[in-house]
Amino acid sequence: MNTVRAVLGGPSPFWRRALRPALRLGGTLLLGFVACAGIAVCVGIDPRVMLVEWIKGAVEGPQIFETVARSVPLVGMALAAAVPLRAGIVNLGADGQLVLGGLAAAVVALYLPLTPGLRLPLALLLGAAAGGAYGLLAALGELYARVPLLLSTWLLTYPAKGLCGYLVRSALRDPVTAWPSSHRIAPAERLPELLHGTPLNGGLLIIVALAVLVVFFDRRTALGYEIRMRGLNERFALYGGIALGRQTLLLMAVSGALAGLVGAVMVLGSEYRFTDGALTAPQYSWSGTLAALLAGGEPLGSVVAAVLFAALQTGGFAMERSVEIPRVLTTVLESMIILFLAMRSATWRRLR
Repeated sequence: MNTVRAVLGGPSPFWRRALRPALRLGGTLLLGFVACAGIAVCVGIDPRVMLVEWIKGAVEGPQIFETVARSVPLVGMALAAAVPLRAGIVNLGADGQLVLGGLAAAVVALYLPLTPGLRLPLALLLGAAAGGAYGLLAALGELYARVPLLLSTWLLTYPAKGLCGYLVRSALRDPVTAWPSSHRIAPAERLPELLHGTPLNGGLLIIVALAVLVVFFDRRTALGYEIRMRGLNERFALYGGIALGRQTLLLMAVSGALAGLVGAVMVLGSEYRFTDGALTAPQYSWSGTLAALLAGGEPLGSVVAAVLFAALQTGGFAMERSVEIPRVLTTVLESMIILFLAMRSATWRRLR
């Protein structure tokens, strides 16, 4: 172990910034796969078959497009969680911000009397604004009503989902659908298809641009530095003159806007209507939060973790179809990864 420490644990910035985090992540993933393999053996499943089918189901042939398409909302929700988490703030209300953004985008695309060329960008913009306003409301609750942010974000999810569900059951409902849904959005108001015959649409480009923007903001701006400082030591940040209250408002507004934009992208790019429960059923906000936690709030790491989770989930669906291995193992694997991540300080203490 001394030899390992001498070779890898020196003062090199490259080791501290790149190799050690990569080793932690790789070790965490390995432990997660080993745990899932053990569970598979206990229920009579060959772990080698499970792993091969998992990988094939995620990247083989047209499945790679499914993985990329699933990565779009997952990466967006991971960024929505990572922005406040970088400062030590956890946003549990992403589902509410997501559905409000999706409904706002649907209303604009369906009813606003504008030319099609203006309606689509305005739908995306107002979807982000709706989510941002709801995130800001939760932050105001903590600052002025002393409601803890964890509690306010979580509780505000239910009124948002209830309101959206009520509207698509009443004033906005399409009467020809069996499930409570809005009218179908016209092709001119949808995000353009990127590759014919695949589920990829313009939402992919939007999320990639957002990821680049968030990473640049985090690493190359003074405000990004202040946010990282707060995440490391809030008292020191306050002593250094950072206005924590104003920063909380900004972070929650940006986080909510990202979640709302993801809802708008889903409605305009793949769903083509707002259906009660359709945006939240895949649990993108939960998986995105796990991805952000896996990366410790670091935006680029959150993106990588979200893409990994998308591949695991897509592979899990394909694995269940091809060899009837239950895809619940995907959820088990994600849980094991987070569990081992929580234990990482003890797991990797000797390598520091």
